[in-house]
Amino acid sequence: MSGAVGSTELKQEVAVSGPIDNSAESIANLASLQIEVREGRSAEVGGMGIMRVLPTKRRRLIGPWCFVDLMSPDDVANPDPMEVGPHPHIGLSTVTWLFAGEALHTDSLGSEQVIRPGELNLMSAGHGIAHAELEVRPGSPEAEAGYVKGAQMWLAQPEATRHGGSSFAHHKDLPVADLDGGEAQVLAGTFAGSTSPVVSDWPVVGAELRLRTGPVETRIDPGFEHGVVPIDCRIRIDGVIAEPGSIAIIPAGFDRLSVETDTGPGRVMLLGGEPFPEQVQMWWNFVARTREELTQAWRDWQAHNDDRFIPVQSSLQRIAAPKPFWVKE
Repeated sequence: MSGAVGSTELKQEVAVSGPIDNSAESIANLASLQIEVREGRSAEVGGMGIMRVLPTKRRRLIGPWCFVDLMSPDDVANPDPMEVGPHPHIGLSTVTWLFAGEALHTDSLGSEQVIRPGELNLMSAGHGIAHAELEVRPGSPEAEAGYVKGAQMWLAQPEATRHGGSSFAHHKDLPVADLDGGEAQVLAGTFAGSTSPVVSDWPVVGAELRLRTGPVETRIDPGFEHGVVPIDCRIRIDGVIAEPGSIAIIPAGFDRLSVETDTGPGRVMLLGGEPFPEQVQMWWNFVARTREELTQAWRDWQAHNDDRFIPVQSSLQRIAAPKPFWVKE
C-alpha cells in the first residue's frame, strides 16, 4: 500500500540522514541532544484521509524509515472504502501495519494476502515491483471492523539490495514484550528484550507500544535515531509533549525512552534505526539516489515495461504516474 498514490504532492527534495558520530564525547553529552516534535500534514490516498508524519520539514529519514502515513477514515460512521490500484515501487520496502479493519494485498509476484491487526506485510521492491491494496468490507467473511485504520511505512533500501530482486512476506505471529505500564508488539528488530522474525536489510527497530497507566521506561539503542508517533493519545516523552498527527524525533545518543499518556490508555508507534549513510531522493512511489533513476522508473511504468513491473492481478484500475517536474519533453 502506498501513501503517495493518489496524492498530487511531489517529493522533490533530497532526503539525507548523516552518519552518526560514535565518539564517547557525543554519546555522553546528552545535554546537547534535544527531542524535536514535528507536525504531520493531511492528504488523501485511495479515497481515505491520511496524516503524513514522515518525511517532514527538515527531516527526511529516521534511520532507514523514509515514509510514514497514518491511515484513518474521515467518517468512521460511513467510511469510504480504501482502494489503491496497481502502482509501482523501486528502492524501498513497504511495511503495512493495521490497528483496525482488514485489507487485501496483491502484487506482481503473485502474492495475495489479507492483513489483519497485529499482523505485518513486508514487501521489498528492489529494482521494481507493483502492487494493489483493497479494503475488505463488511459482508465478507474475513471482515470484522468495517474500516481500515493503520500505518503505511517505507524503509529505504541500501545500495546492497536496492538493485536486486523483489520479495513479499506476511508475518502473523509477532512477539509481545511486557513493559511496566503497558506492552510492546515488536514489528522489526529488537526491543525490550524481544526480537521480531522480520528480516530487514538495514539495522532497524519498529514497535507498537500499547500504554496503560503511568510512564513506560525502557532502554533503546543509543546508536539508533528514533521517532515516536502517537496514534490516539497525547503523550509526554522526557517532558516533551506530542499530539496525534505529529512525530517526536529522538536523535542518536539517547539510551532510554520514557513515554506516558495524559489521557488514559493509548497506542504509540516507535520507529528507529542506524542512521542511513546515503543520500536518498524520493519522488512519487520511488526511492532512488539520482533523478536519472527516478526518471527511468517513471518511463518504465508509463511504457508498461512488464519486465520491470509485472502486471498485478487486480480488479482496481492501474494508476498512471504523474510526470516528474524536471522532465521537460
